[in-house]
Amino acid sequence: MLSNSAGTRLARFSTMAACALASLAFWQAARAVDPVKIGMVAPATGPVAESGKFQTQGAQLAVEEINSAGGVLGGRPLQLVIEDDQSSNPGVILAFSKVAGDKDIAAFLGPIRSTQVHAMAPDVLKLGKPVLIGGTDPALTHMGNPWLFRFRPNDSYSARVIADYGVNTLGKRKWAIVHSTDAFGTAGMKTLIASLKELGVEPVLIQGYPNNSQDFTPVVLAVKQSGADVLGTYMTNEPDQGIFAKQLQQLGVTISWVGSPTTVTTTALKLAGAALYGSYAVVDFNRDSSAAAKDFSTRYESKYKTTPDIFSSWTYDAVHVLAQAINNAKSLDPDKLRQAILAVRGYQGAEGTYDFDQNGDGLHGYNIVKNKDGTIVFEKHINFKD
Repeated sequence: MLSNSAGTRLARFSTMAACALASLAFWQAARAVDPVKIGMVAPATGPVAESGKFQTQGAQLAVEEINSAGGVLGGRPLQLVIEDDQSSNPGVILAFSKVAGDKDIAAFLGPIRSTQVHAMAPDVLKLGKPVLIGGTDPALTHMGNPWLFRFRPNDSYSARVIADYGVNTLGKRKWAIVHSTDAFGTAGMKTLIASLKELGVEPVLIQGYPNNSQDFTPVVLAVKQSGADVLGTYMTNEPDQGIFAKQLQQLGVTISWVGSPTTVTTTALKLAGAALYGSYAVVDFNRDSSAAAKDFSTRYESKYKTTPDIFSSWTYDAVHVLAQAINNAKSLDPDKLRQAILAVRGYQGAEGTYDFDQNGDGLHGYNIVKNKDGTIVFEKHINFKD
């Protein structure tokens, strides 16, 4: 039988133990609902701000879906932390430095514009955390930076599809290539030239232009005078695409056109209108390309009352794949997350089926679509891993 003093000590110990357990349970519960932060840089101001709205909406839709399904790591919600990249290279460097300063951020959504990814790549390498990108310059995942993961097909694939469709389906061999002189446009131009060469075709015109040009008359006249019967384009910014298309129409250039994905973005279609009717494009996202793409489109249109495009689809997929990787890794450790992303196979996303290779490229094909009087009609999908 315990003495009064022993009983008192035991009671005190039991009370302390109960308090300790209650405190531990409290902090575990609190930790369980701490958000998992995802940093994001996107244009909210500047010439391509509208595309930033689409990117942010796609990411936010995915976050809401994941959180409604229980979040990650046993109940922790995802939270976006967004900074304006001001539609520029200096702006994206500043925006990334701001979000990277938050040590609680596990991973990042980077730009869709290759030139911006190149600008911030040294800081990404130094930070050492996963950055999910939409830029399609093939070099981005082949320059020794293990922290870049691409959620769109790179332009080694788009160029092959543009060349093959223009030459073998449309039967065109007199090519004019018009391209932005930034990283995206230059890389696309080079890969298109190489792809055409494999088909025995030498372009009759290769014409570059600077982003945010206000007058494409000299470019259009060069195309008209070249004798080309087909136009292949890699144009970075949607306003440029709209101005160029309208000036082609105004100056009577009516040749076939097979363009990069910007050709069928929502903003470009709105700006160019009938000037883009009849054109073709390679595009990674099209609502009729798969059941997953159609489901995403339905969800997006229901929430935002507008049609999604590549800007919203890749961020939507990126957030979902990241959530899967976090759960598979059972950790926010950067190295474990990196390995978990690289291990993703067969994920059915809005953009296509994700099978990551050792370089961080998740997609390996493109869709061919046609602008039929303002309606984008799906032609076919080509996957180079099939």
